[in-house]
Amino acid sequence: MKAAFRMWKNTRMIILVAVCAAIYGAALIAFKTAIPIIPGITEVRVANIFPMVFGMLFGPAGAWGSGIGNLIGDTFGGTVGPSSLAGFVGNFLLGYLPYTMWVTFVPFANRSREWKAESWRSWINYFLIAFISSAACAVIVSVAVDALGMVPYAVLTKIIAFNDTLASCIGILLFISVYGITKQQLNLFWADVMEESDIGTPLTGTLGAWVVTVASVFGLLGGMITGLPAATIGWICALAIVTGSLLL
Repeated sequence: MKAAFRMWKNTRMIILVAVCAAIYGAALIAFKTAIPIIPGITEVRVANIFPMVFGMLFGPAGAWGSGIGNLIGDTFGGTVGPSSLAGFVGNFLLGYLPYTMWVTFVPFANRSREWKAESWRSWINYFLIAFISSAACAVIVSVAVDALGMVPYAVLTKIIAFNDTLASCIGILLFISVYGITKQQLNLFWADVMEESDIGTPLTGTLGAWVVTVASVFGLLGGMITGLPAATIGWICALAIVTGSLLL
């Protein structure tokens, strides 16, 4: 979590936040009413190819840009409301978890922050984190929407998790096509832009990664395997996801 706050003293990272937010917000607005699933709540999120890609490329700038971009999409797309704060947190995690879990999600994690196309570990890590970050977003957003009496938690978690996972997996095509340009030609890969002292190496990183993983999966599927109300499971898992994210 250290880099997510320290980045605000880096001018290039702040500019990247603005760029990511603008691209994501514009894409959300463009497709806001194209293929609605639950009108006013969620739709087929074509724009969600961006958050994981932004997180992998631009680190904390991609995370903040995704959260702010979602608020922009809600505001100008006509769906802003009490649940938009949860939408900000959920979309922040879509960009935050990929770059933090990339080196902490042992035993799948790479030792390097960089993408290595020749490594099977990079591919497995990408798709696993795509699912976990999507499930985490689904839990965070769904507990808030359910509490507001808008859509049942058990229904909305499945929709958001599937929607975001599919988009993030498709997003790997965008990621691998621009990774080399971003890192080698533009010199904007986040770990090269930020000072190592501002990034840090959390001692609790692996613990945080697995807390988020277990809580996200259980929050998505727990209602099917326990007798507890789905929303109760959701609140417990949402708290665990936030706690685990702070440890990363």
